[in-house]
This record gives sequence, structure tokens and C-alpha cells, in this order.
Amino acid sequence: MNEKIPHSEKIDNVLDGKTKGFKQILPFLGPAFIAAVAYIDPGNFATNIAAGSEYGYLLLWVVAASNLLAVLIQSLAAKLGIATGKNLPEVARERFPKKVSFFLWIQAELVIMATDLAEFIGAALGLYLLFNIPMIPAAIITAIVSFAILEFQRYGYKTFEAIISGLVVMVVLAFAFQTFLADPEMHSVAMGVFYPAFEDAQSIMLATGILGATVMPHAIYLHSSLIQHRIIPKNEKQKKKLFRMEFIDILFAMFVAGVINMCMLIIAAAVFHTQGLDITDLKDAYHQLDISLGSFAAISFGLGLLIAGLASSSVGTMSGDVVMQGFIKQHIPIYLRRFVTMIPPLTIIIFGINATEALIVSQVILSFGIAFALIPLIMFTSDKKLMGNLVNHKITTVVSWLVALLIITLNVYIIFYSF
Repeated sequence: MNEKIPHSEKIDNVLDGKTKGFKQILPFLGPAFIAAVAYIDPGNFATNIAAGSEYGYLLLWVVAASNLLAVLIQSLAAKLGIATGKNLPEVARERFPKKVSFFLWIQAELVIMATDLAEFIGAALGLYLLFNIPMIPAAIITAIVSFAILEFQRYGYKTFEAIISGLVVMVVLAFAFQTFLADPEMHSVAMGVFYPAFEDAQSIMLATGILGATVMPHAIYLHSSLIQHRIIPKNEKQKKKLFRMEFIDILFAMFVAGVINMCMLIIAAAVFHTQGLDITDLKDAYHQLDISLGSFAAISFGLGLLIAGLASSSVGTMSGDVVMQGFIKQHIPIYLRRFVTMIPPLTIIIFGINATEALIVSQVILSFGIAFALIPLIMFTSDKKLMGNLVNHKITTVVSWLVALLIITLNVYIIFYSF
């Protein structure tokens, strides 16, 4: 999907600051929404529901903070693509030794496989819950539909962005409906968002899982690629204006993703935790929603899971293509990649391994990959020679390194906690 928007007079007028108002934003909306799909994949369902059912509203602040971090990280990724005309893996290949680039490619592929595990299993589980289709046939249907969604790339980025954005809207509506039915205590919601706290070691473990499910390494790689293939700025002034427009796109997309994630946890807290139910399995969540809120709530939950899984699986496949071409200048057909990445989740489904446990483990794996994407991203976007006028401000660089340190510290904690 290497299609570029031609520089019409309308686009130039916006980038040159001659066009004002909301209409100037419309041509630039889209890339962040494709990246944002990674932030609402089925792994988020598993971690958010586990956190809400066990600890109530306690960890809502982690979801909110994770989405603020996502805004920062995705803006750095977009900025890199705009300033250099290259994506993060391409810049890394040019600036790091071959062995380092090869290592970064391998870990990125493993992270994407962990991502695909969550997405594929989630979609298959959605089919199973909604239509009582056994998991193996559901997995086959998921595979067929995911190939079909990828096919829309042939019609250009606008068509693909419209399809993905439409799917995101469906997920929003599904969880808005469930939240309305759950009728949460707004005071408790506010306390959960604005009062940071942990209860025990398990709550920290779940918080790290939420972070891994929210800040997605493959979304960093993909976003830097998506932005480079759209509007090509002609000068430094246009680059700065394009970044401002893309930052609005990021704010909007991450806000939507954040609302969805918070709704997941709020529903679990309002429905499960208040009844003393510790729900860690998505099947149990579906059936308990049916008992507590009625069949419409359960169906909307299943639809949200199915749609999120199908949309995010396509985005994950695109990310794999970006990292391979960027880090090692190699390429395999995208449909072959889709087939290969389906093997691990199909294996889990065939051997009957607990799907929800696999989802949570995959999110913890993802949290380890964040540092390997984030550290090079901060290094490159802080380089004046590389970035020009879009180089990070000093405060942005300091905050970004603090975020990286926080993430790495949590990952080290998880290693000790696990063993």
C-alpha cells in the first residue's frame, strides 16, 4: 500500500497554512486509526477484564496512563516518518550494524507473532461464543475472513482506512452499549482514573499486562511506515504543518482506543467485581454478561471481540511486512506471511490450550518488545541532523526516556516475579 496523495492545490493550501478550520484536517485523518486498532486487540479484552473483575476500578489509571504514553509514542513514530521519509526499521538498518538490525528484526517478528496469537484466537473465540461454532472451524473461518480484509489493500489506502475505521466504530458502539447497561458508579470510576495505586504483586503484574496490551511495538513500526507513504511534504514548513495535522489524527484515534479500553475494565468492575466474581476467562465473561445484563450485552461483547480480532490481525500482518523490508531488505508475499503467522494460534486451538491464558501471556511478551522499538525511536527523533526542524524538544526527549525507563523497569520486575 505505497500509494501517495498527489499534491493538489487543496493539500498545498493546507500545508502552507492558507486553509483554516476543521476541513483542513480531513485529508490527513486515517493513519493513526490503523495504528490504533493494535490498541484494542483481543489481548486488551483479556487483561482489562481480568484487572476489572479482580481489582474493580483500581487499575483504571493504568489504562488512562498507557493511552497517554501511546499518544507520545505514536507521535514520535509519525514524526520520524515525516522528517525522514523512512520508517523506523529502515532508519535502524541504515544506522545500526547488520547484526543489530538482524536481532531487532527477529525480536520484532516474535512480538508480531505474539500479537497475532491474541488477535487470531480472539476472533475465533468470538465466532465460537456468538454462533457456537467449534474452535477449529471458527479458526478456519477467521483465517478466510482475515485474508479477505487484507484484499482491501489492493484498492488503496483510503479504502483500507475506511474499512478499518468502520470496524473500530462498531467496537466503540458495542462497548458503549455494555457500559450503559452495566451502570457503573461514576465516583468509583473517577477514583480509579485519578488515584494511582496498586494492591499487591498480582496487581502490578496485571498493570504490566495492560501496558503491554496498550502500547504496541508493532504499531510503532507500522505508523512510521503509514505516514511516509501518504502526503510527501515539499519543505520544512510543510513538514511541520503535516506533523501538526497528524498529531490531531493521533489524539483522536488514541482517545477512541482509550475509551474502549477503559470501558472494558469498567464493565468488568461494575458487573463482575461487585458480585465477587473473579473472571479470568473470556468465555466466562461472555456467559456472565448474559446472566447479569442479558443476551444483548453478551452478544455485543462477542461482536466486539470478533471485530477487534479480525481488524487487528490484518494490521499485524502489515506490520510484519514493514519490519522485514525495513530491517533486512527482504520481502515475502503478504498472504504467505498471513499463513505462517496463523500456525501458532491454530496449534493452540487444535491442542485445546486455554485461550484466555494464552492471550494474557502474549500481552506480557509484547511488553518486552516495547523497549526495542522505543529506544531507537527516541534516539533517532532526538537527532538534529536526522530530524531537522522536527527534532524533539528537550522536554520531549526527557519524558520519552523516562517512559522507556519505566517500561524496562516493569519488564525486569515481571522476570523476577515470574521465576
